[in-house]
Amino acid sequence: MSVKGLLRLLGAAAFVAAGLSGARAEVATVRLAKQFGISYLPLTLMEEERLLEKHARAKGLDLKTEWLRFTGGSGMNDALLSGNLDLAAGGVGPMLTMWGRTRTNLKVKGVAALNAMPLWLVSVNPAVTSIKDFTPKDKIALPTVKSSIQAITLQMAAEKAFGPGEQNRLDALTVSMGHPDAQTALLSGRSEITAHFGSSPFQEQEMKDPRARKVLDSYDVLGGPHTFNLVWASSRFVTENPTVTAAFLAALDESLRLIRDDPSRAAALWIKAENAKLSQTEAEEIIRSPQTEWTTQPKRMLDYLAYMNRIGLVTAKAADESELFHASPAAGR
Repeated sequence: MSVKGLLRLLGAAAFVAAGLSGARAEVATVRLAKQFGISYLPLTLMEEERLLEKHARAKGLDLKTEWLRFTGGSGMNDALLSGNLDLAAGGVGPMLTMWGRTRTNLKVKGVAALNAMPLWLVSVNPAVTSIKDFTPKDKIALPTVKSSIQAITLQMAAEKAFGPGEQNRLDALTVSMGHPDAQTALLSGRSEITAHFGSSPFQEQEMKDPRARKVLDSYDVLGGPHTFNLVWASSRFVTENPTVTAAFLAALDESLRLIRDDPSRAAALWIKAENAKLSQTEAEEIIRSPQTEWTTQPKRMLDYLAYMNRIGLVTAKAADESELFHASPAAGR
C-alpha cells in the first residue's frame, strides 16, 4: 500500500470516527521522539518547518507538537510503554524488540521507515583491522548494549566471524553511550573507548582522524542496503488518532520530497537546528551519498528479525515486512 493509499484509508477512518456519537477526540498535543544524527533529518525538517502542524491544520486539527530527544532506543521504548510518548523513532533493533513484546497488549508496530543507511564500526586502535582483532583492552561504544541496531549488527558479524553460537563474543566489550559522547571519547585519546559503532555524521567525522579506520560496514553484514531508522507507535494511538497519523505521514512525505529535491536547503536547515560542526558541503555529501536512501520502503528488516528469532531475542515471527507495520509503507519511493 502506498502512502497515498494509507492516507486515504486514514482519512476515511477519521470521517467515520467523527460521525460516531461520543467518539473519542484525537490528541491535541502529539509527543514525538528522535535521537542524534543526520539519519533523523526527515524528522528534523518536520520539526523546523512545522510540517506536522501544517498538515494537521489542513485536516481541521489545531495540533501542537512536543519533540523529545533520546540517546538510545531503550529509554524511548520505556517512555512509550509508560504512556509518555506517542511516536518513537530509532533503529530496527529496538522497534523489533517492542513489536515482539507487545503483540498481546499495546501491539506496537512501525508507522513508516525513514531511510536506509550504512553503519560503520570505527576504531582508533592501530592493532584492529577486523573484529577478530579486538581484545579485552578494547571498549566499543554504541547506543544501547544488546538491543540497538548497532549491537544486533555486531552480534550478527561476530557469528559470521567466529562461528555458530559465538554471536555474543564481543558483547562484554560494548558500552552504552550516545553518539556525541562516544565520538568525543573515541577521539580524545584519554578514554577506554577505542571503537565506536555509530551512524552519520559521527562516523564520517571520525574517519577524518588519521588514527581511525573502518572495521565493519553494516551493509556488508546484511548483504546490502537495510533500513536504519523508522517510526513506531502503539495500535491504540494509531486507531484513536487516524487524522493525526495521516497528518504525520503527509508531513513525512513532504519532508522526504524536500530532501530529494533540495538537499542543499535540507543540509542548511539541519546544520542550524543541530548546531552541527559540519560544513554545508560535508552535510550535503552525506545526504547525497549513493549508499543513503531517504525512503519509507523497509529493507532487510526480516533479516534482522530472523536473527533475533534464532537467538531468542524476539519470539514472534513474520513472513512479510508488512506484518511489522500498521500498514505497508510506500513501495519504491
